[in-house]
Amino acid sequence: MIRLENVGKCFDGRWIFRGVNLEVHPKESVSLIGPSGGGKSVLMKMIAGLLACDEGRIVVESDNVGMLFQKNALFDSFTVEENLLFPLKERLGMEGEEAKKRAAHFLEEVGLKGNETLYPDEISGGMQKRLGIARGLIVMPQVILYDEPTAGLDPITSRKIADLIRKLRVEVGSTLLTVTNDMQRAYQIGDRVCLLAQGKLTEGGSPEEIQKSEDPAIRQFIFGLKQGPLTSGIA
Repeated sequence: MIRLENVGKCFDGRWIFRGVNLEVHPKESVSLIGPSGGGKSVLMKMIAGLLACDEGRIVVESDNVGMLFQKNALFDSFTVEENLLFPLKERLGMEGEEAKKRAAHFLEEVGLKGNETLYPDEISGGMQKRLGIARGLIVMPQVILYDEPTAGLDPITSRKIADLIRKLRVEVGSTLLTVTNDMQRAYQIGDRVCLLAQGKLTEGGSPEEIQKSEDPAIRQFIFGLKQGPLTSGIA
């Protein structure tokens, strides 16, 4: 469903990463972890087609791709309901009662029923995340990309968002790629967990396997160790 072949990205003469290879199978969920500034969000935008490869190629075997941005990218001038009706009209040509019925279904699924007429700045950060998830899923995408879906949320809300992502993944039948630095959510959401660090991608395996990994970079990151290859040369 998603295939990366020797992918590289360069900014101002500096390679962010090179030789990245990854395959995400249909209906699989992969969590992508790694140090801040290591290129995870850049790679996500490349998969979404928002940035071009400087090396290699990316193949997404679907034209129906949804993405939840880290900042949610909601329309501030649209109500909660209008934020869902907009993609239905623009992407599916769906309007009227049919669109309103689907919007109502997804608002109920994400626990926002009764908030239809509110604006994004009138709801909490957790509610905005849920609205962003509903907007990404309402067009029933075959592939959905989540960029830090639980960033800035308290642990309880974070877990609820991850539970929602898992639940709706089954309902919609989507293939998922999730960027996160929250290890508990990475384990909760992903069938597999991969590390992007120091310009390369390492496949760690299932949540159970990665926690037993002997790879020093993986161990340092997931256990938050001060010493290791990710901090070598840093005072």
